[in-house]
Amino acid sequence: MRVEAESRFDHPPRPLAQRVGAILWPSFFAAGVATMVFFAFVDPLMLRDFTFPQFDISRGFGYTIGFFMFWACTASSSLFTWILLRPASRFNKPLAKD
Repeated sequence: MRVEAESRFDHPPRPLAQRVGAILWPSFFAAGVATMVFFAFVDPLMLRDFTFPQFDISRGFGYTIGFFMFWACTASSSLFTWILLRPASRFNKPLAKD
């Protein structure tokens, strides 16, 4: 009697929207908190004067740039965590039966 072959993966793959949302949504909140904490102590106009004085950057645009920079950093952290936590069954091929 032959035993049915087990499923190749331990669970079906998640939809793309769920995977992207699991990376971007928590990083959005983390970037918001990081932006509030950072700009509670740093004025975007003073930061501009130290870094790029030749550019005419408004305070609001400085906040926007800062938020998206924090979001990129926290999203990359979430992405790397997701990559490291993927199940091994997605990559390990089943052993060949003799």
